Order: sequence, then structure tokens, then C-alpha cells
Amino acid sequence: MTLYEKTFESNPVPYEIDKVCKNYGKFQALDDVSFTLPWGKIVGLLGKNGAGKSTLMRCMLGYLKHEGKVSLDGMELKHRDHRVFNQVAFIPDISGLDDRMTVKQSWDYIKDMNPHFNNDRAERLLAKSNLPMNKKVGKLSKGMKTKLYLLLTLSLDVRYLLLDEPTLGLDIAFRKEFFNIILGEFFDEQRTIFISTHQVEEVEDILQEIIFIDKGKIILNEEVEALKQRLHVITIPADRIGELEAHKPKVINSTLGFVSAVVDAKVQIEGAIYNRPKLADIFMEYVGGNNEAV
Repeated sequence: MTLYEKTFESNPVPYEIDKVCKNYGKFQALDDVSFTLPWGKIVGLLGKNGAGKSTLMRCMLGYLKHEGKVSLDGMELKHRDHRVFNQVAFIPDISGLDDRMTVKQSWDYIKDMNPHFNNDRAERLLAKSNLPMNKKVGKLSKGMKTKLYLLLTLSLDVRYLLLDEPTLGLDIAFRKEFFNIILGEFFDEQRTIFISTHQVEEVEDILQEIIFIDKGKIILNEEVEALKQRLHVITIPADRIGELEAHKPKVINSTLGFVSAVVDAKVQIEGAIYNRPKLADIFMEYVGGNNEAV
């Protein structure tokens, strides 16, 4: 049975990354990266610019040669292995659509070329959009191009949706609409969304699991809720900063005479204020900043 024939089966189709390394000359973009994407979850790949997020996604899709293995449903994927697209759809930060085509021509082209294009879903999505069907893609705004690419991608019957900095350059209003469309039209217990971004606040409320990547290495892979339960934010007066420094947080924030930091939930300081950490706070603790007040 092929990957395409398994598309609608209820059994999980594991997407596994095993000891993947990628070098550009002497620069190591990925260093022994291993994880398995969970089934039916929204997973964030979070890292600063240049951390290796885009390189990793392109290795997962077979766009780049690399060391190590990428497997889908137990089958190792080779360089430029098009079998991956029977189960995976990809939304990069820049649309790959032909600027010379109209919106309708682009729609018809994807429909004719893709064997797992869901025409009923596509027509429903199109009816709810405000896309100008006779306008050339090259004349569309960045937001309209992204919406077109998004709706075309969501019309494919696949198990995994990979998004690489998908809202980069979009205005705030459309960013919210972008994620609402994805959650409403794609995500369910049998599909996984894998989002690469450095804009942590933007995905705070939708991620179920996170992978932090820094300098090409995975430094954290955990469920968001479990992570937030084992950490907390402690706030104390600034003149007691030494009590925070004793626990060696990477980042100490200073505001209006108080200092705060993300530390283990077991840490207790007399008279301190305790708060549930935001994902952005945790991200900075793991991948950013020096051990000093900022």
C-alpha cells in the first residue's frame, strides 16, 4: 500500500527525524536533530533567526541533502522524494505561485496537477474568500497572495501541514485570520500542524507541543502544558536580585523596582509573587539573553 492510499486511514503515519545533520561548508546548520512529530497535535518549532528552522523543514521535505534519516510511515525519504507530498503540505514564507497566472488559473492548475485535491473543500473555501478570481497573482498584495496559497494548500487531503514563518510580513489583522482559517479548516485529531516561527507570542495560545532549536540543536521538546506546570515566574523587589541570581536564570527582567525570572516551580523565595509563565518567557530563558537584568 502506498502513502497516498493510506491518506484517509485512521492509523497514525509517523513522521520521524533521526540524527539529521546539515553543513554549509564549515558552518553546521543542523547538529544531530532527532524527534518524531506527534499525531494530531499543533507543534511549534521555535528559534531565533538563523537557528536552523527553515533548514530543518527543507530537510524534512527532501529539498536539501543531509546526513541522518527522515522517515514517513516507516519509509526513508530520499533527496527530492516526491512521495512526501502524498502526506505533507508545505506553506513557506514566500508564495511559489506563478505571478503571470490569474487566481482562477492558479486554482485550476493546482486542482489538475494534484491527485489529492479536495474539490468540495476548495469550493467552500473559495466561496468564503474575497479573492479576485480574474486578477493576476503578481498584482495581489502580500496578504492576498498568502491567502491564496493557504487556501490552495488547505484543499489538499494530507496528514501534515508544515508552515515556515507563514505570517512574515503580514499585517496584524490578517495574521489572526490566517491561524483561524488553519484551525477551522485543517486541524483535527488525525492531522498535525508543524509551525516554524520566531514570533512566539503569535502562537502562544494554539501550540500543544514545542520544540526549541538553537544553533542547529534541539534544546527542548515538550508538551506546553507540562512545561508551564514545572516552571513559574518569580517576582521580588530589585534590591533582592541576588536571591534570584542564586538560582542562575539566563534572563532576569527588571521593571518598576522589581525583578523577575523563570525558574523551576520547586523554587520558593519568601515574600515573592508567583505567576504562570508565558511561552515567550520560557523561550527567552532557554534560548536568549545573558544572566543579567534586562
